Amino acid sequence: MTAPKRDSTQISATPQHLGGCVEKALTNYFDDLRGQDTSDLYELVISQVEKPLFEIVLNQYNGNITRAAQALGLNRGTVLGRLKKYGIVR
Repeated sequence: MTAPKRDSTQISATPQHLGGCVEKALTNYFDDLRGQDTSDLYELVISQVEKPLFEIVLNQYNGNITRAAQALGLNRGTVLGRLKKYGIVR
């Protein structure tokens, strides 16, 4: 049996690709601003990336916070705090 062909639109799981996605999103964000000032950009970007990161990792480990924390390289308390911050129900 042969492996299924990858669709060329599928996302590659490399860090370089993730960085490219962030770069493109930020470029689009600034283009959309059309020269207007922005504020709290760091918090905006972190929250937009961090919430799905925690949701996906927690799901990957079937809600096991200890294992998710290990995968993220964070302590369990930090993970619990972020879950509360983003309203992620486990």
